[in-house]
Amino acid sequence: MLWGFAENNVFNRAAGDYRVSLENLVKTMVGYCHGPGGSAHQADANASSVYRGHRILSTDPPYYDNIGFSDLSDFFYVWLRRTLSSVFPDLFSTLVTPKHEELVATPYRHDDPQQAKVFFLGRMKSAIRVLSENAHSWLPITIYYAFKQAETRDENQGTVSTGWETFLDAVIKSGLSITGTWPLRTEREARILGWGANTLASSIVLVCRQRPADARPASWGELRKALQSALPPAVVELQKAGIAPVDLAQAAIGPGMAVFTRYAGVFDQDGGKVSVGQALALINEILDRTLVEQEGDFDADTRWALAWFTEHHFDESEYGIAETLSKAKNTSVEGLVEAGILASRGGRVRLLRPEELPEDWNPITDRRLTVWEMVHHLVRVLDGEGEAAAGQLLRRIGGRAETARALAHLLYALCDRQKRSAEARPYNALVLSWPELQKLAREESGRRQSLL
Repeated sequence: MLWGFAENNVFNRAAGDYRVSLENLVKTMVGYCHGPGGSAHQADANASSVYRGHRILSTDPPYYDNIGFSDLSDFFYVWLRRTLSSVFPDLFSTLVTPKHEELVATPYRHDDPQQAKVFFLGRMKSAIRVLSENAHSWLPITIYYAFKQAETRDENQGTVSTGWETFLDAVIKSGLSITGTWPLRTEREARILGWGANTLASSIVLVCRQRPADARPASWGELRKALQSALPPAVVELQKAGIAPVDLAQAAIGPGMAVFTRYAGVFDQDGGKVSVGQALALINEILDRTLVEQEGDFDADTRWALAWFTEHHFDESEYGIAETLSKAKNTSVEGLVEAGILASRGGRVRLLRPEELPEDWNPITDRRLTVWEMVHHLVRVLDGEGEAAAGQLLRRIGGRAETARALAHLLYALCDRQKRSAEARPYNALVLSWPELQKLAREESGRRQSLL
C-alpha cells in the first residue's frame, strides 16, 4: 500500500468527492441518532467476553501478510497522539500503535517467515474456535476471505498447499462445518490501488455452522458417493441462480465442503486422514464431470462444435479431421455448414466467430437450429446491441434457453481451464446478464399478449 497521493478527487461530484463524503457522513450520524443505535469496541478476538450478547456473528479477519494495519496506522498515530493524548489518554498511552498481538504474518516480527505463518495460523484457529463456541446454534457464522492466493511447499512431504486450503483447514479444525462459499464482488475496478496491479476483485464469504457433536467418520468411498449425489443438482441450482461462470467453481465448493465437513473426519484405505486439499481436488473433479455430462442435452451439431472448439477454438484446421469427428458425433461437415456455424473452403474448416454470424438470424424459422448458434448469436447481439435486443432474441429462443445457458457455462469453464481469458469473457458476460435478459424476454412476451 502506497501513500503516493490521495484517492479522493475533491472537485468531482462522485464517490470520494469531499461534498459527497461529508453528506454521507451527516446522513449516517442523523440516522444513528434517531435509530436503535449501536456501539463499537476494540478488543481481542480471542476473548470470549467480546461476544456476550452478540450472537449473530460476521467477521472479516486479517489478510495474512497483505496489509500491516498497525504499521500504516503509525503514520497518523504519532501526530494524533501529540494533539489528542490529553483528551484520550488511554487510547494514546503508547508511543506507537501496539503490534505484539496483531493477527498478521509479518516476517520482521519473527525470526523467519515460517514462524510468522505458525503465529498467524495458531492465533487464527484460536479466534475462529472462540467464534464457534459463542455462535447461536440456529444461525450461521459468516467469514470473509479475501487473501491473495499463494502457495507454500512442504519439502519433506513433497506437498503444495494454498492459503485458501490452509484457511479452510483452520475453520474446520475449530469445530465448524462449511455450508456455503459465496463469491461477492466487493472491490471497485477503478480504485487507484488496483491500477496496473494484481489486486483482488472479489471476496469469498464462508457460511459456517457448528458441526454436530455426534458427527461420524466416513471413508473416501463414502465421500465420493455423497459428492456424486449432492454436487450435480447443486451446480444446476447455482447456474439457475445466475452465478457467473467465473465464480461457479468457487461457489460449488460450498455444497462440496458441506458434504466433507459434516463428517468428523474422512479416512482413506490406509487409514490416513483425508486433507482439505484432497477433498477440494475431488470436488473439482466431480464439478468438471458434471459440466461435461450436461452435453447430453445438446444436439449432435453442438456436440461436434464443442469438441472442435476444445481443440481448435475458432482457428482453422484440416477438413479430414473435421470429417472424422463428424462421424463420431453423428453429423456431417456439410450439415454443420448448413447449420450456419462452420466455414469450409479449400480443404480447411473453422467455426464462425459470433461477429461473423448473420444479423437477420431467427431461431423460429431456422430449419437446423443448434444450441451452439443460440449461444453465439446471443453473445453477438448482447455485445453489439445491448441487453434489450438480446432479451428479445432470448424470447424467440423460448424453451431451449436453459440449455443455451448451460452451454455458456461450459464454454467459459473450458476457456478458463485453457487460460484463454479473452475468449472466456463474452460467455461470462452472457451468463451474468441472463437474469436481466429473462426479465426483458418476459416483459416483451407480456406486451405481445396484451396486444392480442
